Amino acid sequence: MSSERRGPRRLACALDTLRDQLAPGTLLGEVQRVWHEAIGEAISVEAKPTAERAGVVTVCCSGSVWAQELDLMAPELVQRVNRLLQSGQIVGLRCVAQASRRAR
Repeated sequence: MSSERRGPRRLACALDTLRDQLAPGTLLGEVQRVWHEAIGEAISVEAKPTAERAGVVTVCCSGSVWAQELDLMAPELVQRVNRLLQSGQIVGLRCVAQASRRAR
């Protein structure tokens, strides 16, 4: 057998492998990896998982309206995220509004 490849590998495949190797092996790390796929683009632009404690993931939202909306959607969002997790499960979301960084 020859060790030569027939063609170049796609860069995206190589980067995905590297990302997976460098990512922390924690529940939060896994939630962050699947967040966009589980939640969708519209929400993932406005809300990011930032912490996890005892299965409850803290999600920082771009505003209080987003935090309130995601609190209402939390049971469905937890199910969607858990379907994509390979190890571990989350039990809830804690949605908080980020502090505004505007100068006064």
